Amino acid sequence: MAGVEGLEPSPTVLETGMLPLTPYPYVSLFCKATLLYYINFNKSIFFVIAYNILGDFMLIKYSTKELDLCARLMRAEALAEGDLAMLMVGNVIVNRAIANCLDFKNIRSITEVVYQNPGGFVGTNSSLFNSGSATTKEKELAKRVLKGEYYYPATNALWFYGPKKNEECKGTWFNQRNTGRYKGHCFYAPDPGVCNELY
Repeated sequence: MAGVEGLEPSPTVLETGMLPLTPYPYVSLFCKATLLYYINFNKSIFFVIAYNILGDFMLIKYSTKELDLCARLMRAEALAEGDLAMLMVGNVIVNRAIANCLDFKNIRSITEVVYQNPGGFVGTNSSLFNSGSATTKEKELAKRVLKGEYYYPATNALWFYGPKKNEECKGTWFNQRNTGRYKGHCFYAPDPGVCNELY
């Protein structure tokens, strides 16, 4: 393992791609976008796990209303695929607010990201988005991404889409490269140097 000396992932980390933050309180609060690499030679599986540790620091400012908006959109886009999928969608939401590039120039707030038109999320038309406030659990998930938790392959992603059944992810989407897939979501990110805010 390369990255942060002395950090040993649990089996759950390897299975889900998640790196819990709380067990490592002595790591710098601004340890941003550190990559840990895990190689399982027996199965020839290569795991790349990206994480941010920011403590109580907010990666982006948000209001109570925007927390609810973010949580509802995460629910609408990925509820059926579980918490990790919702967190990855949340990464894309936050990345669009951070990245001042491509289709997201001058998009600076969660509200602007959620309601961007054209170029926004189809989930805003879903009954899951429009069916009332987010639950406490959904808001907790949203808080985690708003405070800086990242999950590969959504780490630097600005786009995702759901391929048809038995369909592979497209190599590019909106001219951006595929970074990987989680269940029914294919994620896409700009190359380093295109959106400096994401790297």
